[in-house]
Amino acid sequence: MSSDIPKTVGIWVRVSTEDQARGESPEHHEKRALAYAEAKGWRVAETYRLEAVSGKAVMGHPEAQRMLRDVRAGHISALVFSKLARLARNTRELLDFSEIFRAENADLVSLQESIDTSSPAGRLFFTMIAAMAEWEREEITERVRASVPIRAKLGKSLGGAAPFGYRWRDKRLEPDPNEAPVRVLIHELFVEHKRKKTVARILNDRGYRTRRGSRFSDTTLANLLSDPTAKGLRRANYTQTDDRSKTWKLKPESEWVYTEIEPIISVDLWDECARILAGQKAGRKPAKRASYLFAGVTYCACGPKMYVRAKSPKYVCETCRNKMPIEDLEAVYRNELHRFLVSPADIEAHGRAANEMIAEKERLVASTEADIRMIDAEDQINFDLYRAGSITSDAFGRRHHPLEARRAELESELPRLQAELDVLRINVLSRDEVLSESQNLMLHWDDLSHEVKREIVETITTRIVIGIDDIDIELLQLPIAATSDQKATRPQGFWAATSCTRAG
Repeated sequence: MSSDIPKTVGIWVRVSTEDQARGESPEHHEKRALAYAEAKGWRVAETYRLEAVSGKAVMGHPEAQRMLRDVRAGHISALVFSKLARLARNTRELLDFSEIFRAENADLVSLQESIDTSSPAGRLFFTMIAAMAEWEREEITERVRASVPIRAKLGKSLGGAAPFGYRWRDKRLEPDPNEAPVRVLIHELFVEHKRKKTVARILNDRGYRTRRGSRFSDTTLANLLSDPTAKGLRRANYTQTDDRSKTWKLKPESEWVYTEIEPIISVDLWDECARILAGQKAGRKPAKRASYLFAGVTYCACGPKMYVRAKSPKYVCETCRNKMPIEDLEAVYRNELHRFLVSPADIEAHGRAANEMIAEKERLVASTEADIRMIDAEDQINFDLYRAGSITSDAFGRRHHPLEARRAELESELPRLQAELDVLRINVLSRDEVLSESQNLMLHWDDLSHEVKREIVETITTRIVIGIDDIDIELLQLPIAATSDQKATRPQGFWAATSCTRAG
């Protein structure tokens, strides 16, 4: 959606004491970011300054908190900074910043790494980074989870609160004298009334409350009635948390670990409650709605979208009955994605036409920096001559003032040239980074969750058209200039169709 209202952005300036000692000034970083925003036609609303602040942990800094408040309030919709290390050196904080900005539909612009998430190429890059970061987090989580059954089998504490009716003492579970009688009453009432809501009402009417002081609910009772701890069998390593949804689910029963503890109720009473629960659950499992990888982007060659019917293994066109197996379509898509992302020749082709412009701008930046160094050297010579008494103060002034004026002109020009170079680089993205991250992405494609794969599909896919004999997959290309067989420059974000022959 186009708008005459310019994008409102903030500028992030963080230069540590060590950086300043190396000659990096906050003013230069700010001018470079301002020039980039001006070149993009953006309006700078805020500047966040963290001068002489280490990048090891910046999330809690007042300026960082002010910036995040502005993002969440919609006051700024992008943050421009000179390079990722200036935003934060802590990898975890970088990922936290990126997740917050993604959630608020705001953009991050790193000039040194040529990343601008407001561009299609930048969004693709950050999607790949996020996907690989999630895979790495899951690897760490799996290593932690692997230690849980070992600790459970050794009878060691796995942390967490004691089940209702028990308490921890000397790292062992024992019946709680206040809660254990209530736990017994819950099972006895359930055998009598056979309704969780009825039992909850009776408990609440009698003044009983949960450990947190809340009223009992049928959900709470269902968890307590199905927990074998009460009959003296503590269950461990039976659940795991989904890192994305933050919800828990049961592990396979083969991974559960049981240890014996002092019981609160008899085995017969517990088994009777379990039998009643099982009978109530029989035949009432809710249907789970499937989420398919290419839903919403898959079309039939005859025009309409293709959908997967319940219990069907295929995408189907309701008009002409054209069909495509789910597994086959993912295999074809992955092959096309691999060719699109990983082929060095293709990535090189995307940036070849822009290389000459980038190289020319790099020469201008280098020449300007060399001129500044030359002026500094010449001014130093003049100062040495004056200090040695070889020239008068008037002579020194006549030599120094023109050099000082020229240096000021060059220092003003340098951020503008760097910003123009930043724009060029960001428009074609960093090919080396894309190649590296793409190779990682494809290597671990099968390890990625369905949700991450779906996000990648949504980020770079506009249409998948399934014909009788072939499949056209329209992927978001990187912006490139015209080559010898093209008549005009293709605009940023054009859609390029890749076609392959359909098997079978």
